[in-house]
Amino acid sequence: MVFVGMDHGTTGVSFTILEDNITHFKIGRDELSSGEVSALAELSQRIETEKIKLMAITYAMGDGITKITPLNKVKDRGILSIEGAGKVTGGGTTVYDEIENSSIPTVLIPGLHQGTPSMDPLFREAYSHHASAEKVSICYNAHLKTGYENFIVSDISSNTVSILLENGIIKGAVDACLGSMGIIHGPLDLKMIRDIDEGVRTANECFSRAGAVKVAGIDEKVAKAKDVLLKKYQGGDHKAELALETMLMTITMEIYGLAGVAHNEIEGVVLTGSVGSMREPFDFFGNLKDKIENIGEVVMIPPTSGSIGSAQIAKAIYEGAKDILGIKVL
Repeated sequence: MVFVGMDHGTTGVSFTILEDNITHFKIGRDELSSGEVSALAELSQRIETEKIKLMAITYAMGDGITKITPLNKVKDRGILSIEGAGKVTGGGTTVYDEIENSSIPTVLIPGLHQGTPSMDPLFREAYSHHASAEKVSICYNAHLKTGYENFIVSDISSNTVSILLENGIIKGAVDACLGSMGIIHGPLDLKMIRDIDEGVRTANECFSRAGAVKVAGIDEKVAKAKDVLLKKYQGGDHKAELALETMLMTITMEIYGLAGVAHNEIEGVVLTGSVGSMREPFDFFGNLKDKIENIGEVVMIPPTSGSIGSAQIAKAIYEGAKDILGIKVL
């Protein structure tokens, strides 16, 4: 049997085909937005789509739904708005529409937000939005891989989002605009709030350059920013080194913050994302592990965890699961 998972990420759309062997592929935003590439055509080259028993996908913030929902029952692609949520890089909508118009049985995974019933009510009251939908997939993959019931997941890449799970249920999360830095996105500090009030930049423009790029003084497209930062770091650029160390500090604070409000002893911390799993040229994983290992065991899962987790969710639902980490299946 064949199951497919999709991760609608910042730099591209990733797919995992789950059968006897696992196949991954990623389509960049530029290719998708230009219309050069069809996601379904790429998928069809790797598997006969008629063999797919179920596909599970994510899209944007996923804040318009609270349950894992069949695609034919989803309104407005499962989101309240595409505005004010980071750089709109394009391409994801085209992929969603292709899948929606196909004959592949598909479910849409929700994000984590105020309306998510499983979340701790304190988190729900504190923040309107906590994490986009692929974080649910990442957490499910981490849960299956480690067997942890009480743990923290930190997905570190263009943005950084950390999630707290207790007794196998997602209880809280800190979104990119609230907590720690990623390469591109980060929290809005007082200077940025003043810039917004004075009309210097929009809130979204501030959010989309509040990460490591702010510290390093980099102004690049999302897809290129990390490579530019690392190249500067390798060249001995002080600001690039400072940017990575600053990211590291803010993420350490975020993870300790979640551990501090947990009701159970934390078994482990799972790091993922293109930066969270990085060992070279800057050993981000090793440096972060050293800072947080007294919380619990620190493990790494690959950046493909979002699409893998989505495929694993599809498989679980096909086999009868009615609940994924506290999120109901419609």
